Amino acid sequence: MGASGRNRLLKILHIDPERDWGGGEAQVLGLLNYLDAQGHHNDLLTYPRGKLWEGCQGLSIRTLPLVARNDVDLRPVMRLRRLIRRERYDIVHLHTKRAHALSVWLPHGAAAPKYVVTRRMDYPEISNCRTRYLYNHCVDGVVAISTPILQLLVAAGVDAGKIRLIHSGIDAARFTPGADPTGAKRDLTIGTVAVLEERKGHRFLFEAVADLKARGVNLRCLLAGEGSERERLEAMAARLGLVEEIRFLGFVADTPAFLAGIDIFVLPSLYEGLGVAALEAMAVGKAVVASRVGGLADAIADGRTGLLVPPRDSEALSHAIARLSTNPSRMRDMGRSAAAHVRENFTLERMAARNESYYYELLEGRG
Repeated sequence: MGASGRNRLLKILHIDPERDWGGGEAQVLGLLNYLDAQGHHNDLLTYPRGKLWEGCQGLSIRTLPLVARNDVDLRPVMRLRRLIRRERYDIVHLHTKRAHALSVWLPHGAAAPKYVVTRRMDYPEISNCRTRYLYNHCVDGVVAISTPILQLLVAAGVDAGKIRLIHSGIDAARFTPGADPTGAKRDLTIGTVAVLEERKGHRFLFEAVADLKARGVNLRCLLAGEGSERERLEAMAARLGLVEEIRFLGFVADTPAFLAGIDIFVLPSLYEGLGVAALEAMAVGKAVVASRVGGLADAIADGRTGLLVPPRDSEALSHAIARLSTNPSRMRDMGRSAAAHVRENFTLERMAARNESYYYELLEGRG
């Protein structure tokens, strides 16, 4: 396929059997919306009545049910093989680990489609024969959404030449920068949007809030999100004497409005593929304080669009929040830079266009 080959429309099968996987559905939906608008033919195999299934109902995308209970559930294999052979897809995009596991059994060879898998999680892959076989032989291309994920894959024995770094993105139009934070005119308001699970590091945020309170900083800490750790975190807030300072809001439907109401966004994660919540806060024009883990170092320009601190370090987190709260002009400048940074580098359209370009490169044999 030469340069003119990029003018032809593609037939693409997307596979994502997960019911709900913590926000990654927005990335797949963004990609599908973009590809649909470009005129490509897209079929989606996904969990019936899941978020992706519901999100695609308004698009001209054929949505087919797929249930795979775990990585070794082979019940969908024969149906998948028949579908791929019958439809003669150009690309099969595997969007999750469970979908990737199915690639072992799918058609390969000269007449087969090109297979792409996206890796979003920043936990290490086991370096063994199975990992190398899945990545180096069962797929033609690998998309890593952040530099640390790319590095983890290479460390596990994945051929670096097969990996393409394509950052996740957000719908920046939904997150319009608002008025500048008022700083000293009222109590400082910090907030986070994150599932209430241990990997998000809320306990270190609570310890930082306790330290700030002990130093005389008047603040509120707003938590958007639900999760299995809520009861334990509520007990911790009470134990630290932070019942008035920390507010559990549960699921928040209007994320842009929530972000507009805070001064500083804090994400003390222990692990993070890229940090889409941080990108959304930056798009609204908020300075961000976050852990230097996973892809957050890709997303945040330390000292320019936010501050990065070591993970599991509540003292460093406290000091970073204090530095911004006592310097409103710097906080405003960081917020403005953050909003521009996201719109230049981390939009859904940019992410989707780069995936589309990668499809063509793989079909040209240049992946």
